[in-house]
Amino acid sequence: MNLAVNARDAMPRGGRLTIETADSNLDDTYVHRRPMVPAGDYVLLAVSDTGQGIAPQHLAHIFEPFYTTKLDRGGTGLGLATVYGIVKQSGGFIWVYSEPGLGAMFKTYLPRVQDTPEIRSMVSEDSALLSGCETILLVEDEEAVRRSAVEFLQLNGYIILQANNGNQALQVAREYKGNIDLMITDVVMPQLGGAKLAEQLVAERPDMEVLFVSGYAESTVLRHGNIDIVARFLQKPFSLKLAQKIRKVLESREASAAALGASG
Repeated sequence: MNLAVNARDAMPRGGRLTIETADSNLDDTYVHRRPMVPAGDYVLLAVSDTGQGIAPQHLAHIFEPFYTTKLDRGGTGLGLATVYGIVKQSGGFIWVYSEPGLGAMFKTYLPRVQDTPEIRSMVSEDSALLSGCETILLVEDEEAVRRSAVEFLQLNGYIILQANNGNQALQVAREYKGNIDLMITDVVMPQLGGAKLAEQLVAERPDMEVLFVSGYAESTVLRHGNIDIVARFLQKPFSLKLAQKIRKVLESREASAAALGASG
């Protein structure tokens, strides 16, 4: 992503970004030119653009932390340093080739694993335990996140109601005549945040469980209301963790209902 972002910035008037992968064998001839590279089999990841290129005086410094040529555009000088760190931690090597006005190419060589891969089933034995048929109200103001979460939850069997802010969620919930088993809501939203939304809707629908989600740190989340960050909170980004958390929340409700019935 960092390499792609740099390529975009180097082409303010448009151009072509090319990402290539290939198997590569670095033989003794190559190693003779770059003696720090062990000979062997590698996977090549090449990212190139047709942008402004990198001036020769900058080439020797581009992987240094905090070195940037984009101070006027908010550059931090950490993008390529991060790339370099990831490549080195993976036991790989990265080279840059550039001509001013003609573009740049970053070639990354990562050691190719020789072990025979273990063949695993694409379907987890526990996948059935992650699906459900309950009704969920999803409240998320980021359209891309909401759309992908809706698709994921529907594939897992849930009935999904959705809203793009707290006020719309109140309207959707009040117009829906059926039972809502769980509300998944972002914590930080304009106008009506997740904590206040949950407070209002739980008062109207006491049987509805709530799961809070946020990309902010837990300390920030706590400043937005009384939120149980242990049992009722999930940090973004999430994938399979969302399905797992949903089942935990809903099953805790079922366990509480069963215990109440037994005591009665």
